[in-house]
Amino acid sequence: MDVQPPIPIFRIFDEVKAREFYVDFLGFSVNWEHRFEEGAPLYMEVARGNCVIHLSEYFGDATPGGAIRVEVADIEALHGELTARNYRHARPGLDDTPYNTREVKVGDPFGNRLIFYVNTKG
Repeated sequence: MDVQPPIPIFRIFDEVKAREFYVDFLGFSVNWEHRFEEGAPLYMEVARGNCVIHLSEYFGDATPGGAIRVEVADIEALHGELTARNYRHARPGLDDTPYNTREVKVGDPFGNRLIFYVNTKG
């Protein structure tokens, strides 16, 4: 049996803020969007490389406050990219952890957390 990687669902409350954070700040692209009808809540997929996330305005899809860990090849480059965008709601640091990772942690406007990391132990 072939099992694929999971796709996390993050709860969002404001489409404009979600696009500002995920697309403009983090550099994700919108793969697709869905609404059952005009004025209905938004459900959309965003991706950056192999990292795919679903964002949902639907009440029962997810609880705010979730977190995901995303492994990246070059954490310093990602940190530099995010810092250069000068996003007014986040200034992520670059942290070395006691468990052999270097991390950039960012929280979205809805209470969800993304932890981008690279393993530092060879």
